[in-house]
Amino acid sequence: MTNFKYPGAEKLKKNNEITLLFEKGKWKTCGNLRIIILKDKPSLPVETLKFGVSVSKRYFKKAVHRNRVKRLLRECYRLNKDLFRESFGEKTIAMMFWVSPEMPAKFQDVEAQFIKLCQSNQPQKKS
Repeated sequence: MTNFKYPGAEKLKKNNEITLLFEKGKWKTCGNLRIIILKDKPSLPVETLKFGVSVSKRYFKKAVHRNRVKRLLRECYRLNKDLFRESFGEKTIAMMFWVSPEMPAKFQDVEAQFIKLCQSNQPQKKS
C-alpha cells in the first residue's frame, strides 16, 4: 500500500537546509512548475527526503491565492510521492515553485505538469 502522508519530518523548514539547497541545487522546469533539487553526495550528505513548496508574492498579491496554489502543489507531491522518490531518489532535498501569474484552472493540470517533471528526470530503461 502506498503512503499518502506528508508528515512534518518530511517538510523542508530549516533555514540552513534551504540555503544549502539554493547554493548547491540543480533547477528543472516543466510548464509553470520549477523545482530545485539537491541529491545526496559524499561531499553533501542528505539524511532523508525533504520537500517544500513556494509561491511568489510577485505573481499572487493576495495570500488566499498563494495559499491555494501551495495547497495544490503539496497535494501533487503527496499523491505522487512514489513517482517523485523513483525519479529523484530517497535522500533528496527539493523545493517546488509555481512560476506563472495565472491561477491553475484545475488540480489535474498541476498534477500533469508534476508527473511530466518527474518523468523527465527518470533514467531511461534499456530494452
